Amino acid sequence: MKKISFLIVSTALIAFCTPQVLRAQTPTTPDEKQTQPRKTNGIFTMYVLDPLARALCFKDGKEGMIFQGNTWENRCSDLSYSPAGGGNLVAGIEINRVATIVDLGTGNDLRDRYDFEDAANGGLGFASLRLDGGKVTIVQGDLTKQTWQPLKEGDQPFSDAKASATAPIRLGHIYLVRIADTKDKNFERLVKLMVISFRPDEAVTLRWELLSK
Repeated sequence: MKKISFLIVSTALIAFCTPQVLRAQTPTTPDEKQTQPRKTNGIFTMYVLDPLARALCFKDGKEGMIFQGNTWENRCSDLSYSPAGGGNLVAGIEINRVATIVDLGTGNDLRDRYDFEDAANGGLGFASLRLDGGKVTIVQGDLTKQTWQPLKEGDQPFSDAKASATAPIRLGHIYLVRIADTKDKNFERLVKLMVISFRPDEAVTLRWELLSK
């Protein structure tokens, strides 16, 4: 099996007083596509001190890093957790990858902003976010009517992408994350995620779902 490309670190990988910023090689293992089942949603916890689960791969919902023989290497790191500044989500961390992270606020914020029917701390704001004709939309009124409205922030994921994009971690907040590749115009991952548990300097748990599949 061809050896997975080594992780390239642009700054200190983890330090309690400095940002965690990864710059990793895109994996090139030929059998990965054959052996890794594709997953489009799930719950995942990223741990600051775990060398494998400090990053998440949106392709299969598993750890971004691996132990290969006696080395520690990148496998597929779409999103990572940096403890710097109280805790940040970081995307666009592999070579040639750029990203945007848009904080949409809580489910209650979305309900009030878009005036749809939902219970307090309900899940409709997250569940109804979808990609329709290249545009991000959200429910209008209530889901039983099956009507949708454009998300005002829907254009933001498609602009100003950069390497190592960051956003502060806020409990209960919903985010849109878009990852593109400067060398592959056909590559795109657009994901919605929600922070469902957060322990600063330790771990963050996310519910995530791919919008572009």
